[in-house]
Amino acid sequence: MAHLIKVQGLALPTPSDYSVTVSEISNAERNARGDILKEHITYKRKISLGWKFMTQEDIQRAFSYTSENFFNVTYIDPELGETTKTFYAGDRSAGALDFLNGVVRWKDFKFNIIER
Repeated sequence: MAHLIKVQGLALPTPSDYSVTVSEISNAERNARGDILKEHITYKRKISLGWKFMTQEDIQRAFSYTSENFFNVTYIDPELGETTKTFYAGDRSAGALDFLNGVVRWKDFKFNIIER
């Protein structure tokens, strides 16, 4: 894999910030004695992505690649190594760095992708 993260086989620019969270999905409750009863269901991933700087072209591409309800992502997972799973995108935010010669340059572009 020549890229840290690909969406639908298309590489995103290498992010400045990249963090993988592994969340356990479980059903838990306490019984009459106060003991916890927990049924493990599965683990799901959330990948937090951030770029300090992006061109207009790169940010439009990132939006385009993640605009479907669900999409396949190939990425490096701390537990599994290179893997492909299905994700959806959370809220995306970006600040304008400046506006030069009719072109916006973007800073602090961030969003999460969450495993389906």
